[in-house]
Amino acid sequence: MTQENQRLLTQITSVKSDDSFANYLREIQKFPILSPEQEYDYAVRFAEQNDKEAGKILIQSHLRLVVKIAKKYRNYGLSQSDLIAEGNMGLIHALKKFEPHKGFRFSTYSMWWIRAFIQDYVLRSWSLVKIGTTSAQKKLFFNLNKIKKRLGVYNNDVALPHEKVENIARTLNVTSQEVIDMNTRMTQGDSSLNKKIGHDEDSFEMADMMRDETPSQEEIAIDNQEKSRQSELFKKAFDKLNPREQEIIFKRQLAQDSQTLEELSQHFKVSRERIRQIEENAIKKLKKFITESIH
Repeated sequence: MTQENQRLLTQITSVKSDDSFANYLREIQKFPILSPEQEYDYAVRFAEQNDKEAGKILIQSHLRLVVKIAKKYRNYGLSQSDLIAEGNMGLIHALKKFEPHKGFRFSTYSMWWIRAFIQDYVLRSWSLVKIGTTSAQKKLFFNLNKIKKRLGVYNNDVALPHEKVENIARTLNVTSQEVIDMNTRMTQGDSSLNKKIGHDEDSFEMADMMRDETPSQEEIAIDNQEKSRQSELFKKAFDKLNPREQEIIFKRQLAQDSQTLEELSQHFKVSRERIRQIEENAIKKLKKFITESIH
């Protein structure tokens, strides 16, 4: 890897100002988007011949993907440059583990690692403000903003209405107080994207650089491919569960009108705690199968 390209790939980890971050975002737009055939060819060259130049091209062509994914975590009060730096580390890790002959696109495979590195960084950063360690609390942490938008809540300056709190608590299987506490923590620091870059008439907000209201054809294709990959993996994992586990997971997690632990305990004639244990073990099985399939 040339010194210039090495500088570009490491630049984001040492961004000290909004201007340098904006320059990084402009620079990565210069790298061409690879066709599936080009992507496969470079991936094979890197995997089989340890071709550093091929690896460099693959990394550069997917830096915009990291920015796109990092955008989704911008409301956690953390620096965008830090989130992208972590995502870049995930992208590099994905390149080292990618096996092109398995038939998956590198862009699809790398998404898993980019997200994993970013989510791990977010959780580590938020450990200073305890978010809880249960799977339900982590699910609340990473899905609260999405559910709020689905419920039509866009103003973070206004407290969540009681009925919205109850709705979110039921959906994610947590207490109403946990929803309130998490929402309070997560609505801090949202104004950072409104910082001005530059001066006078040439100035713009950081959010202007990140905005992507109309997805490109590449992004649509990547999203569709990922959804198809996720659906396929989940179906295979779901088939590994026994009938009772499948019914509980469906009625608790997948059905439009999810059922409560109490309702399922009456249906299966077991305790609520037993239903909770079955659900938790089934989710672990799903995650284990999916994780092993990806790796």
